Amino acid sequence: MKFLSVIIALAVTTFAQAQSSGLKTRIPVVFSEGHETVGEDRGRPVVLVAGALGVVPEVFREAFSHVHPAGAGERPGDQQVRDNKAALMKALGKYGVTNDKLDAASNYYRYVRSRGEMWPTKPAVANAVVQNGVVTGIELVSGGSGYSSPPVVTVPGVEGVNVKVELTFSKKFDKNGSVSAITLVQKAR
Repeated sequence: MKFLSVIIALAVTTFAQAQSSGLKTRIPVVFSEGHETVGEDRGRPVVLVAGALGVVPEVFREAFSHVHPAGAGERPGDQQVRDNKAALMKALGKYGVTNDKLDAASNYYRYVRSRGEMWPTKPAVANAVVQNGVVTGIELVSGGSGYSSPPVVTVPGVEGVNVKVELTFSKKFDKNGSVSAITLVQKAR
């Protein structure tokens, strides 16, 4: 965290120097959040699991509605595991989801929130193009992965930057839940 603070301080200093001369400057944006889940999913990153399986979230939610998970802190019995897997495969098999794909996606995105864990993520990277103190564009360098909701984007040293962040989902874990576009949104006058 200290390293990030030093980078932001350097960026703000460089930004101030460049802006006093009217030059275009590229400032690394800061991404935060972006790992929220929908209430009905009870903390499960359903949009990511569904993306990895190549189905829409509603299909995975419907399939999962037939599963009976073990209680908090309990391990499911062997029969319960078999019944749950059969229910999932019955619902997802018609979409081309195999047992191996289901296991891979479920295991990849498995985490225990109460232990402070998070599913695998890779932060996105982008630069704000700034001239005369105004952000004139955003350049996406890398979309990252593992975002279940659009992250918040801020530009160090510039207030009131308003953007729209779009995500894309993929069967490839390293592309699933990645930022696909960042668009400046003009404020209504």
